[in-house]
Amino acid sequence: MNKHISTYLLTILFGIGLFSCQNRETLEVTATAYNSVEAQTKKGDPATAAWGDKLKPGMKAIAVSRDLLYDYGLEHNSKVKIKGLTGTYRVLDKMNKRWNKRIDIYMGTDIEKAREWGKQQVEISWIAEN
Repeated sequence: MNKHISTYLLTILFGIGLFSCQNRETLEVTATAYNSVEAQTKKGDPATAAWGDKLKPGMKAIAVSRDLLYDYGLEHNSKVKIKGLTGTYRVLDKMNKRWNKRIDIYMGTDIEKAREWGKQQVEISWIAEN
C-alpha cells in the first residue's frame, strides 16, 4: 500500500476514534431491590414506572435516585452496568426524592429474591452522553 494512503487511512481512523470516545462514568452507590407489587409502588398500576415504561418480570431495569439524574448525568433509558451482576440494566424508574446515590434493582414479583439482595454497596458504570 502506498505510504501516503496508509498515513491518510490512519489519520481518518484516529480522528474517528477521537470523536467516538465516550466518557465512562463510575460511582459507588447503595443498591436495594424492588418489585412491581402495590405495596412497593403505586396503587392500581404497580408495573408502570415513572416515565410510563411497563415493567415485566425478567427485565433488567433499575430505578435511580434523582441526584443521579440531575447531578451525575444518568437519563431515562441510560444503560448501566452493575459490578458483580451480569448484563446491562436500563434506567426506567425514579426513586423517591429522599434518596441520594442510590439505585433500586427491579426483581419482578419475586419478593423473596429482593429481600435476599437486601442493601449492598455496588459500583455502577455508564457512558456519559455529553
